[in-house]
Amino acid sequence: MTFLAGSIPAEHAAGHILVLPCPDEPVAVSPMAAAWFSDVAWLREPARTAGARRMTGARFRGIQQSALVTPGVMRLGEEHIATGPFTLDAKKLAELGMNARKGEAYALARSDGLRDVRGAAPSSYEDRDGIARSFPQALPQGEELRVIQWAVAAARKTGGMVLGDGRQPMVPDPQGSVNLALYSAHPLAPGDVLPLLRAFIATAEVRSDQPTPDGSPRYQLAGATAYDGTIVVDVERVDRVPRALGALDWRAYGPFAYRLSWVPADPYELELEQPSGLHVIARARMRASLARLALTLQSRIAGVVVDDGGFVANATELEGRNDAQTNDGGARVWV
Repeated sequence: MTFLAGSIPAEHAAGHILVLPCPDEPVAVSPMAAAWFSDVAWLREPARTAGARRMTGARFRGIQQSALVTPGVMRLGEEHIATGPFTLDAKKLAELGMNARKGEAYALARSDGLRDVRGAAPSSYEDRDGIARSFPQALPQGEELRVIQWAVAAARKTGGMVLGDGRQPMVPDPQGSVNLALYSAHPLAPGDVLPLLRAFIATAEVRSDQPTPDGSPRYQLAGATAYDGTIVVDVERVDRVPRALGALDWRAYGPFAYRLSWVPADPYELELEQPSGLHVIARARMRASLARLALTLQSRIAGVVVDDGGFVANATELEGRNDAQTNDGGARVWV
């Protein structure tokens, strides 16, 4: 079965399809691609032009001016391209189980039009992104696998979905993005960060403190809870930063990485596409706590936050992570 018939030209319908809801404005796809791939560029930029003129009068109240989109072609890695966007209306999105007024889709395929060579069948069908489940006969490998992993990460970031080979749905849970990393030019000592972590977990402590020979900080803090798992904070000076930061002025971030991660009671559940209800409840609380901790650190030492999908996470997004959990215990965790 191939989805989106009539919305995507037949020559693209069998590719991997990235579906992005965009109720307010189109999603900027090229910056997300640049966070994973080098030399991303539009080989042919999409063109957005005004469509039918808005009609006035009581008979036409509520009818808005539509926009016509001529799909473009974007280089995605050394061998693949993304063609789009193709406009999707609310009806098409509803058929995919998505509740949005409008959306856009991109077809991901090889630039030479050939099929990717795939590996053997997966030995396990359990993975967070549902990739093994979607390709039970032969698992994508190499750059094709990376393109699919990027598409799933982009879908998780935006609340979208991916159709493997145009027909296998992968719908990552946006709430599954928990870990964060702050990159700043300012180093803090363990004694400066520990009180911030103890605001969420009173029993947090320093696990290790081993500065580098040049005096740069390198330490780990941890706060364990009885039910929700452990928050771990790793701080060190790094030689490389995420690719997403390359698009920013270097003065906006720095070489000191503050990695905030969650270790659940059963770490194996991190690899499950459908984890247990208890895991999901704990994850919601920890997701909110890590977002608040990242915002607190950022307010003190500036810098840029990157999520576990490799994308920049702004303050509005981080505040939204906390606001979304107001009915699940807020930003305090069980100790």
